[in-house]
Amino acid sequence: MSGEPILRLENVHKRFGKLEVLRGINLDVGRGEVVCVIGPSGSGKSTLLRCINLLEPPEQGRIFLDGDEITAIARSDRVDEVRQRMGMVFQQFNLFPHKSALENVCLAQVKVLGRDEREARGRAEALLARVGLADKLDEYPDRLSGGQQQRVAIARALAMDPHVMLFDEVTSALDPELVKDVLDVMRELAAEGMTMVVVTHEMGFAREVGSKVVFMDGGVVVEEGAPAEVLDSPRHERTQRFLGRVLEH
Repeated sequence: MSGEPILRLENVHKRFGKLEVLRGINLDVGRGEVVCVIGPSGSGKSTLLRCINLLEPPEQGRIFLDGDEITAIARSDRVDEVRQRMGMVFQQFNLFPHKSALENVCLAQVKVLGRDEREARGRAEALLARVGLADKLDEYPDRLSGGQQQRVAIARALAMDPHVMLFDEVTSALDPELVKDVLDVMRELAAEGMTMVVVTHEMGFAREVGSKVVFMDGGVVVEEGAPAEVLDSPRHERTQRFLGRVLEH
């Protein structure tokens, strides 16, 4: 986690019509860091992730990945090269319903990375075993629980060998008893040194696994720092109020 950050945002703005959702975001993510982004609904957290991987190109500001300015190619035919370097896991699982777990993890490897089917299958089998689904290779999404589908989605993202993983409230659509299995996979990734930006309401995960916690509200970063600083001794009144409600709940 030394040297230049692997991911840097400088004065990033994003609007939808007259609504300014991001209002000048500055953020550095060091190599191997786990940055947990918290805040109320509508604060811009998910839009932040979508701007980072250029699903929503920002109108203003710059984003750097591995020292390269990726916002410069946001509307070019090279945008998929950027997305190959950033895995993203969404709140909804977005699996192909007509393909098995194994096929879901193989598809982009073959179509995007150009791996032959044998290599892709071997990688997919290893990753599904890694997320605890070695016995579910041939199951279709409708035969898997929500937590299992989310773990397939994580394996699919990892299959692209990303430099950074983005997680957008990946446990919020799950039944409470299924949350732990998904968070355990994320804990293992963090322990292995994967760089991660995690939008989450799981304060325990942020405290335990996060290198840094970022509190957003109204499209700006209100406060950021070590988990113990932000979660236990927040400086800003807005952070204090948010955490008071969330932790009490």
